[in-house]
Amino acid sequence: MPDATLRIFRGDANGGATADYRVPVGPGMVVLDALHYIQGHGAADLAVRWNCKAGKCGSCSAEVNGKPRLTCKTRMDSLPLEEPITVVPLKAFPVIKDLVTDVSWNYKVNRKIPPFQPRPGVEWKYSQEDADRVQEFRKCIECFLCQDVCHVLREHRLHEQFGGPRFFVRVAGLEMHPLDGADRTALLKDELRISLCNITKCCTEVCPEEIRITDNAIIPLKERVVDRYYDPLVRIARAIFGSGKG
Repeated sequence: MPDATLRIFRGDANGGATADYRVPVGPGMVVLDALHYIQGHGAADLAVRWNCKAGKCGSCSAEVNGKPRLTCKTRMDSLPLEEPITVVPLKAFPVIKDLVTDVSWNYKVNRKIPPFQPRPGVEWKYSQEDADRVQEFRKCIECFLCQDVCHVLREHRLHEQFGGPRFFVRVAGLEMHPLDGADRTALLKDELRISLCNITKCCTEVCPEEIRITDNAIIPLKERVVDRYYDPLVRIARAIFGSGKG
């Protein structure tokens, strides 16, 4: 296979520019392999975050040719090698150095979400269908690719007003658990501002775990908010008969 040119962002929070590196491409090689080659052959100070190299830690996220990807799952032979391959940091988060970004904001959002709270007096037993419904959301590896591609965060920078798709997935896994008794509808409406999402499905398209973020998490949660706060008939029914989770 021919050599490839990787055009990589080099810089920090104060700015930077791209630099080109030639890399020999071998069978089965992924972008993370190429970054490691560059570190070992002339650019030892290149900052790259990674851990497992198996697509399960979510650490090696970057934008390759303009698309948020895991560099450990992006094969070099899937890219056009006749032109430079651009590798830049996630745009939704502040740059620390080179390809490493500060994703600590995500953990601040996570702390706002009430954890699993078992409903009192409920038998700890549920169907396989219930298990399948929430298991999908447990697949998230927190690569934050969905956060990066979300226009509310990426373009409008509304980090202080919006939770983002990753945390709608987490809320969905809790809200749809048949044994959970907490109510996070107000949180979705007022703090995580799920109404800002216009369901473009870009988050679903980049998820390496193929979680159907929009269809199975965001839309059902939006429906709960609408039922609770905007549907007059449902509001009357809840006032008379009480509320429940579904």
